[in-house]
Amino acid sequence: MKIKRIFLIVLDSVGIGELPDAGNYGDEGSNTLRSCFMQENFSVPNMKKLGLFNIDGIDYADGCNSPAGAYGRLAECSKGKDTTTGHWEICGLVSEKPFPTYPDGFPKEVLDEFSKRTGRGVLCNKPYSGTKVILDYGREHIKTGDLIVYTSADSVFQIAAHEDVVPVEQLYDYCRTARSILRGEHGVGRVIARPFTGEYPNFERTPRRHDFSLVPPKDTVLDELLAAGYDVRPVGKIYDIFAGKGVMDAEPTVGNKDGMTKTDAWADRDFNGLCFVNLVDFDMLYGHRNDAVGYARALSEFDEWLGGFLNKLRDDDILFITADHGCDPITPSTDHSREYIPLLVFGKSVRSVNIGTRSSFADIGKTIADIFGVRSGAAGESFKDLILKG
Repeated sequence: MKIKRIFLIVLDSVGIGELPDAGNYGDEGSNTLRSCFMQENFSVPNMKKLGLFNIDGIDYADGCNSPAGAYGRLAECSKGKDTTTGHWEICGLVSEKPFPTYPDGFPKEVLDEFSKRTGRGVLCNKPYSGTKVILDYGREHIKTGDLIVYTSADSVFQIAAHEDVVPVEQLYDYCRTARSILRGEHGVGRVIARPFTGEYPNFERTPRRHDFSLVPPKDTVLDELLAAGYDVRPVGKIYDIFAGKGVMDAEPTVGNKDGMTKTDAWADRDFNGLCFVNLVDFDMLYGHRNDAVGYARALSEFDEWLGGFLNKLRDDDILFITADHGCDPITPSTDHSREYIPLLVFGKSVRSVNIGTRSSFADIGKTIADIFGVRSGAAGESFKDLILKG
């Protein structure tokens, strides 16, 4: 059967256990899925049916006797554990060198140039929690107009500003300015706009966050699909992660619920190619805030939605569900964790099979290209013949 549509859904940060090199990243013992499984409100019967708990290395939950699709786990080849690196590798671009990080803040020459171009001073300049940084620096920002610049363990340059002080579009312009400065040696993975509203001490971050990523230095599977005449429909922050390269019109979302609604809408439309979805709340709202209960609830809500989505799939559709890194909500760290990612594949043409442990996230993109009959020069090894019925 010729496959017409593939849905690739990334559950942002839903790792399933530490990688062998997790100790190099300070992530020994991390297991995001297990931490959610331990919560009383966790219930994912649809993903269990697809084989989630049959995946290698999962020994804390019972699998099902006859999974409805293919299942397995993938290791990360790239150096790093951030969103950009993970998504790029899924699409066949392995990052041999990690993006730069700034545990002591950004160097003076970077901030001086940023202030010169924006006409505004800088507050903070250190790794910080996104909610705490506006609590600690929000009043001074409102008083002075200086921008709150902070980072994390990831390769990010984040700019927080109150919407009454800096209109959102102007904040985006400041981020574009930072992006133009942060190249080469200081080429961070993402510059992130973090608008907030409210009054002290009740400041709130708004859903108008926007990511400004580096442009992928080489073509990915997405570029190859477009060149071959296939659609590549991005939902959520996919467009931003790839800086618009290899994808069609941006379709941003304001959270998981909106992302799932927009994915439903694509299931109801005729298109020929890939619908690539990122659901960000797992990471942004729960993993980074060490909210295990909220994380478990969000996974349960996704699973409930998934039950209806599976019924929307046509005979010539295939669904891939995966992740991009971990973010264990019960470890002391609030940062990403170096973990295996899960893979569930479902469709009328997909057999029930354990694909085992794959050596790279890139195998996902390579397999998708192979299913569509596109010869790919990107990294990875296809497992199409393992999962498709003869």
